[in-house]
Amino acid sequence: MTSSLLTPVIILGVTGLVGVVMLYFVSRRFRINEDPRVGRITTQLPGANCGGCGLRGCRDLAETCVKRGNLQGIYCPVGGDEVMQKIAAILGVDVEAGRPMVAVLRCNGTCDARPQRYEYDGAHSCAVMNAVAVGSRGCAFGCLGCGDCVDVCAFGALSMDAATGLPVVDPDACTACGQCVKACPRHLLELRYKGPRDRRVWVACSSRDRGAVARKICANACIGCGKCARECPFDAITVADNLAYIDFEKCRSCGKCIAVCPTGAIHSTLPPRRPTTQSPTE
Repeated sequence: MTSSLLTPVIILGVTGLVGVVMLYFVSRRFRINEDPRVGRITTQLPGANCGGCGLRGCRDLAETCVKRGNLQGIYCPVGGDEVMQKIAAILGVDVEAGRPMVAVLRCNGTCDARPQRYEYDGAHSCAVMNAVAVGSRGCAFGCLGCGDCVDVCAFGALSMDAATGLPVVDPDACTACGQCVKACPRHLLELRYKGPRDRRVWVACSSRDRGAVARKICANACIGCGKCARECPFDAITVADNLAYIDFEKCRSCGKCIAVCPTGAIHSTLPPRRPTTQSPTE
């Protein structure tokens, strides 16, 4: 009885031993010697795996840095300059400071400016609504208000404003990872330079309808009149398809375009201007 049980145990033991030996030699034969700098760089990254760098995640970024041997065209928006400096030190290269960016909403179709026109009874999703309808407020270009961008933000930088029905970006929490940009089916969120002293100017509208049609739908719409473009001293504004756009590479945040916009479609984070006072006549 004992010998009958012992035989299969020995067979299993020998089989297992052979398997272990084979796995050992196979692992030695096909082992990939990874550069230790990959692990060191990975530990310096925030681990968000947001894809804001344009790569598949933090691990892919680390491998790309080591493979290239430089940081040209590589930037971690979540970690910012501090993290990039640490990576540069590991690689033994220099890196230029990046220009911080932030998401802005190119729509100001508030509940007051763009009253509800239709009832929507489908899934509470901007992507779904955009696929099946123009939107409850009748604008084929404006924010749909379901908050898909808020749902994908991993940093709590987006929230829905109940009064306006629009998402609000917290510039201090925004890491410019770009997930909200990808989530918006109408491409209303854009990454722009934060600007010197956190000052930036942009057109908060994406409607390409003609001026009269756009204003009927939304009181805050850009009408493509071109006054802002003519006023800009830096040639930062272009008007195409009935819509003005401010190039943040050229814009110097002078604010002159804001003063001439007849609909208030241009938004900014500039401090309010002080009213000019005339000196008394003598």
